Amino acid sequence: MIALLCLAALAAAGTTPGDADYRVLAKHRLAMPVQGVNAKEIQDTFSDARAGGRVHEGTDIIAPRGAPVIATDDGIIKKLFSSVRGGLTIYQFDPTETYCYYYAHLDRYAPGIHDNVSVHKGQLIAYVGATGDAAEAGPHLHFEIMRLGPEKQWWKGTNINPYPLLQAIER
Repeated sequence: MIALLCLAALAAAGTTPGDADYRVLAKHRLAMPVQGVNAKEIQDTFSDARAGGRVHEGTDIIAPRGAPVIATDDGIIKKLFSSVRGGLTIYQFDPTETYCYYYAHLDRYAPGIHDNVSVHKGQLIAYVGATGDAAEAGPHLHFEIMRLGPEKQWWKGTNINPYPLLQAIER
């Protein structure tokens, strides 16, 4: 029943219900990755233009610096990483290692979070920040979902717009 409600919410958000990735992810019943954020406050920033001819491959969730970031699903933290664009980041695989959740611009990691640690949906994993190329005055969580290829490379996958899935959380 919950999966059907999520599919209805995805359809209302403009996502094709026949899309296999959305059908599978709807069944995961993802948690909002930033504690205390209401889905109605989030804007769809997927595919927005970025500097250098790039496009945005995730959804930005605006929140105060230090807001708790929680695991959106059960799984394993595959990699903690720091990069010029993403700043402090986390790559989390879902339990089937089909999908990777990417959390970026973090202020810091939660205690006990490290490579190859198992996490549960709703578990504190980090805190919102403005690291990497995020504006210091605009802390937020950059959240991506990628379908992994057969090599299971944490840094490489096919991006899926997380916005419709985030909108389905509140319905």
